[in-house]
Amino acid sequence: MAAILATWIANSVAIYFVAYLLPGVDVGSWRDAFIAGAVLSLINALVKPVVVLLTLPITVLTLGLFYFVVSAFCLWLTSYVVPGLAVTGFLSTLLAALLIGILSAFINRILSNAAGEPRRGGHAR
Repeated sequence: MAAILATWIANSVAIYFVAYLLPGVDVGSWRDAFIAGAVLSLINALVKPVVVLLTLPITVLTLGLFYFVVSAFCLWLTSYVVPGLAVTGFLSTLLAALLIGILSAFINRILSNAAGEPRRGGHAR
């Protein structure tokens, strides 16, 4: 449960920060960012694995670069569902998805360490 909450918060903060940085991404308020973070977390958990599986051949042909397009599609789908989030332009969506993914992973790592959860893939201390 704590991991789901950490992912939601990380996605929300990353969306708000990227909206501040990029001109092609607009979020109305913190409330809209938290709603968008929840929707993006759900889409990443439910829709993204199916899309990744369906696009696996093209992802292999592009040596994994098409995965960024899949992430951009998930962000676009989130902006389609959440009225307070607007993403315009393919390149803005692609860059925003990349930045949100990096920032979300970084924030999620910080939140997990603060909560005292053991690191994944690491050795116990």
